[in-house]
Amino acid sequence: MMVTTGLVAIDSTILATAVPTIVADLGGFASFPWLFSIYLLTQAVSVPIYSKLADTVGRKPIILLGIGLFLLGSVLCGFAWSMPALIAFRAVQGLGAGAVQPMAITIVGDIYTLAERARAQGYIASVWAISSVVGPTLGGVFSTYLDWSWIFFVNVPLGALAAWLVVRHHHESVERRPHRIDWAGGALLTLATTLLVVALLEGGHAWAWVSMPSIGALALGTAAAVAFVAVERRATEPVLPLRLLTRRLLATTALISVGVGVMLMGVTTYVPTFLEALLGVSPLVSGLALAALTLGWPLSASQSGKVYLRIGFRRTVLIGATLTVIAACALALTSRSPSVVAVAATCFVMGMGLGFVAAPSLIAAQSSVGWGERGVVTGANMFARSMGSAVGVAALGALVTGFMGETDAASAPALFNDAATAVFAAIAGVAALTLLVGFAMPRTTATTDD
Repeated sequence: MMVTTGLVAIDSTILATAVPTIVADLGGFASFPWLFSIYLLTQAVSVPIYSKLADTVGRKPIILLGIGLFLLGSVLCGFAWSMPALIAFRAVQGLGAGAVQPMAITIVGDIYTLAERARAQGYIASVWAISSVVGPTLGGVFSTYLDWSWIFFVNVPLGALAAWLVVRHHHESVERRPHRIDWAGGALLTLATTLLVVALLEGGHAWAWVSMPSIGALALGTAAAVAFVAVERRATEPVLPLRLLTRRLLATTALISVGVGVMLMGVTTYVPTFLEALLGVSPLVSGLALAALTLGWPLSASQSGKVYLRIGFRRTVLIGATLTVIAACALALTSRSPSVVAVAATCFVMGMGLGFVAAPSLIAAQSSVGWGERGVVTGANMFARSMGSAVGVAALGALVTGFMGETDAASAPALFNDAATAVFAAIAGVAALTLLVGFAMPRTTATTDD
């Protein structure tokens, strides 16, 4: 699972540093948020379906399917000839990631007990620690000295190795019984999330906020979401069981995951462009500054197990959420006088906070259910994070577009500084809301096992 996790971990950090180079080659600065949004959107809408299938046919075939789709998307991205083509191929990558990431986390939950998961977090965290340095560094090196297409081709050998290891070493026993897949629910969920994200990302850019396309997308997306809820209430085996979200622990951890998704993608999307446009640093330098976030995350996640076993999940999450608020506020306050050192320091503290938030909240959710529901619960949590990332990038992209219009960051650095400050302030607001949700978590302890 460590190699499989590395496949997604490197991809999550390698692209952001190459965005200015890709835009310079393919054009379409106003469309570049779609490189992240379409990936996150297809990942998000597929996670619940994959997770439900994993509880039906097992984790192994689903994770292998995901690796295959991810590699196909990576190869296609490497050969992309335009920004629209690259965005379309990123969608294929997202469909693969929708299976890879939650399945890896679910398998960890399957094979380790609650006490052992504290140690397992250290192993998984080490993958993110290595990727936090390797990803941005490779992204900077490829875009500066070689060609940006290599940031996608590098996934091929890593993905092939991950698939081979899964086939050879992961064995599972699955109880075979008849199932009814909730295809209607999956289709409505896909339609609802797609329309709402498109409305957020294109509003104020492709069309005016108060226009038929904008109103129509929001209205149809809302209607599809309402229909999805109605279908899920009657479905025999719903793709996203709403009854699970009536449990306070699962509801609050899902909301926390939304906040984590918004903060993570907001910072990783805009910090590199912020540094490159305002300070003129190379993609390699901006990537290393961003790496501080993905280095702080695994360092704290590797220690979070010891903390939540001693003081409980809720208190651990509150410690992390407080750190994210401090870091996000510092990033917004210092954005008017940008500094690579200051940005790297705030990113590191934010990463430390996110590590104490994300891992304990997910493990708390996993530990409250048995094997038969663990895939769905993990999928619901990952879906929440992916939707937070997708909607967050879309909303923040709309915020930047409102400031910039069709102007790119390199042509109007002062204007982009205003936009980036607004983005960082919005991230600080999300961090504060996540802290409030953390207070609503039930006071559970991590002294029992499933």
